Amino acid sequence: MQSNNMIKKLSVALIGAGLAGSVLAADIKIGAAEALTGPAAKYGIAIKNGLTLASEEINAKGGVNGNKIALVVEDEQGKKEEAINVFKKLIFQNKSLMVFGPTLSNSAFAADPIANAAKTVVFGTSNTAEGITNMGPFTFRNSVMEADVLPVTTRAAVKHFGIKKVAVIYGNDDAFTKNGYDVFKTVLAAQKISVTDTETYAKGDVDFKAQLTKIKAGNPDAIVCSCLAEEAGNIILQTRALGMKQPFIGGNGFNSPKLFEIAKNAAENTVMGSPWSGENQSAANQKFMAAYQAKFSAEPDQFAAQAYDGMYIVAAALKKVTLSGNLEKDRLALRDALPNVKFDGATGNFVFRRAAAAGGKEAGYDAQQDAIVNIAKGAKFVLLK
Repeated sequence: MQSNNMIKKLSVALIGAGLAGSVLAADIKIGAAEALTGPAAKYGIAIKNGLTLASEEINAKGGVNGNKIALVVEDEQGKKEEAINVFKKLIFQNKSLMVFGPTLSNSAFAADPIANAAKTVVFGTSNTAEGITNMGPFTFRNSVMEADVLPVTTRAAVKHFGIKKVAVIYGNDDAFTKNGYDVFKTVLAAQKISVTDTETYAKGDVDFKAQLTKIKAGNPDAIVCSCLAEEAGNIILQTRALGMKQPFIGGNGFNSPKLFEIAKNAAENTVMGSPWSGENQSAANQKFMAAYQAKFSAEPDQFAAQAYDGMYIVAAALKKVTLSGNLEKDRLALRDALPNVKFDGATGNFVFRRAAAAGGKEAGYDAQQDAIVNIAKGAKFVLLK
């Protein structure tokens, strides 16, 4: 437990930085850079909610070794430039012990190097692109890489629908969707599934008729889509308008209520892989879902669940750390404690695994977790059996 003197010093420092208010009552300041506005807000708000719920639960039980968590959330708008600005604010101005986020892999590639240079833990709960954790030893994530999920998802979809040939469509100007395409391409070749056509689009596009008309001509058994939820929903709707009935196979960008808000029942038989499912009957997941529904009057999604677990993973690491009041030392102590955490939460059993080093740089830590394959039925995802 921190001494009273340390807490007084922290309070004085906070007042000097112009951070008076409710934060003064808390001992452990944790930053979060999430997209609260813009197209990625459908993910970022869920993440904020998950982090908020977990921190409030932890504080209600006495905090971490008697110290309360102060969650400081800033809007990075799903933009690389804003993510950089918010990281600088949280790390250097607000002096957060660590930072969650940013929401999109695209932004993580821009902002994570700032945290590593400052020797501050950056913890992604929604970044799944290849190479995120190669940016440095202070980079962690509990979001399972597409490279781990998509082979399982594709194999299950192929077996379920008897798929022999597919068409592919993906966003070619986003790190997440481009990486998903690269993974799908490798997976389809390995599983000997032929590709009739590959089409691309740019972020923000709403008219996909030209690409889908070409896809229709190839008569694929299914359509592989490395897309975020909004574009995916519109693509699905427009395929049905063209009389196409093929099932879709997607990555975890599909795992958002936004998909069904747009596509509704047109998304029937869409297959998606994720480490989390609302149908997971474990006590930890059912407790999380009930608490989330009670607080936010909405059903949680994968991104809320991963953020919720992420905060508990950090709290578990902090329980092994004696905070000294020296921010540089405390940031390093948290980094050293995190890799040893083993946790069973809303997303199931979780451990970290060290990422492979690349380019001569020391790497961070990826998620080691099993994928769950879901299928859309009645405008919601259920387990594919």
